[in-house]
Amino acid sequence: MAGDTLEDNVNLPGRIFYSASTFICTPAAQAQDGDHALGAQVPESTWGEIMGQAGFATFKRATETPFNRVFEARP
Repeated sequence: MAGDTLEDNVNLPGRIFYSASTFICTPAAQAQDGDHALGAQVPESTWGEIMGQAGFATFKRATETPFNRVFEARP
């Protein structure tokens, strides 16, 4: 559940997720085909842009918890 700015993410969970993302998620994404190596801390606005580029007509937040957000994307 990443905020749109670094300041939104400088808290205990954000620090843990940024660390894991840097050492696990981003290298794994770079090792795969595709244009994006996002890692685990991707703000909602970035997901919206990527979903639009992928051809999805609607993108919205379905629900969230203190640690996760679930999005809905439809053609």
